[in-house]
Amino acid sequence: MGEQSYEAYAASWARGPLVGFDTETTGVDVTHDRIVTAAVVLRIPGVSTDVRTWLLDPGVEIPAEAAAIHGVTTQHARAHGAPAAVALEEIAAELTAHLREGVPVVAYNAAFDLSLLDAELARHGLATLPQRLGHAVTPVLDPLVIDRWQDRYRRGKRRLGDLVAHYGVQTADSLHAADVDVLATLDVLDSLLRHFPRLADLTLEQLHEAQVGAHHAWALTFNEWRAGKGLEGPGASTAWPVEPARS
Repeated sequence: MGEQSYEAYAASWARGPLVGFDTETTGVDVTHDRIVTAAVVLRIPGVSTDVRTWLLDPGVEIPAEAAAIHGVTTQHARAHGAPAAVALEEIAAELTAHLREGVPVVAYNAAFDLSLLDAELARHGLATLPQRLGHAVTPVLDPLVIDRWQDRYRRGKRRLGDLVAHYGVQTADSLHAADVDVLATLDVLDSLLRHFPRLADLTLEQLHEAQVGAHHAWALTFNEWRAGKGLEGPGASTAWPVEPARS
């Protein structure tokens, strides 16, 4: 994109480049779990799709239940994975380069992947995305948040596979591989634009801020529902697209 700026194509972002991001991990705790695989996909609609993937040695045992989901065992990661710090630096550098040019990061349940990435970078003494950028991570597009916002009252679950089915997205391979999930996420976003075309009329800044508010409102409603059911636990965080750092 050269020197093309965020402002230069913000109003027509749906026709511009998108960078998809996804991880497969040792678990679901963004503070303590580790990245096992990751994918960064640069898509220029109607022009090209460039996929880059990483396999990491996370430096810890991969629980059997996690390996059953993404297919990477501790033995395989140790034998074939890159040192975590090396791969994490490459991932962060790739995302930072795109964000500096204003390319939106597209991630399904972005608060998980982006928060985990920041925690991993800090763990290895590497600069986080906000530290590299000098500001918060933006713009981010999260099909999960957008779907909840635009189709609030639809019943049923909203995992990536559920949205793939609901919007008729075709996938060549099974989900739960980082690159497959990124491509599916980008295709779901494309379907969301067709179903809710007014999204393309917003600038990236407007859309990012709308998602911040939409996620906050959803989390409050969800936590009220949990409380009404007498469910214990922390519930959903109101933060998006990155969870506050926890010690």
